[in-house]
Amino acid sequence: MSIIEVLLGVGLIIFITHTLEAITGFGCTVLAFPFVVFLLDDLEQAKIILSILAWLLAIYFVITQFSHIHWKQFGIILLLAGIGLPIGIFIFKSLDAALLKKILGVFIVISAAIQLFKCYMPTKGSWKAPAFINHLFLFTGGIVHGAFAIGGPLIVLYSAKNLPDKAQFRATMCLVWTTLNTLLIVQYLFEGSLSAKIGRDLLFLLPFLSAGIFTGTLIHKKVSELLFRKIIFSSLFLVGIAMTI
Repeated sequence: MSIIEVLLGVGLIIFITHTLEAITGFGCTVLAFPFVVFLLDDLEQAKIILSILAWLLAIYFVITQFSHIHWKQFGIILLLAGIGLPIGIFIFKSLDAALLKKILGVFIVISAAIQLFKCYMPTKGSWKAPAFINHLFLFTGGIVHGAFAIGGPLIVLYSAKNLPDKAQFRATMCLVWTTLNTLLIVQYLFEGSLSAKIGRDLLFLLPFLSAGIFTGTLIHKKVSELLFRKIIFSSLFLVGIAMTI
């Protein structure tokens, strides 16, 4: 395929996945990642491009939905995920983490399936995981985000329980991605990884990002809280499958 055909394919993926993130506040990078890596045939380039596009989307919602941010939960998420982030950066540079991705994918599929069951078959007095397990999700999510910029599913498993309001969930998640991806982008700058080729590709993909933000914002306003949670956990289920394959 020519470079234009490749970028058009990437653009379509960006539109679909960033529409989803504009609805829910997460999911664009991890859903797009395997397909964009396949099209570009370059894991690091895909990671950088998707990190920056997710960063731009998140900044937009942080600015426009600032009043909905839950600052206490943001602080908890940032602290624990931030501790894991440099560990993940080290893993990406030092280890073959393909097996880890598959294990995480299976775990996410199972967790999302359990949460979907609860959405469709609610029960009273169901068992709740201890707080330290939920906090472990954040720490591990930070590691995965540092390695692949796709730590969202594990962080979302925590956040979906602690941020039931859809507006708070989306705004707070977007502030988390803005912060974590800013750290990644600073790392790219120091490494000299931001090339003219990546800049060209980003400019080509910006219209697809804008269309995704516009479409997702319209849909977000029309979904109920229960439907919102079903969309979140259905997306996580798909994300887990994408990670395993």
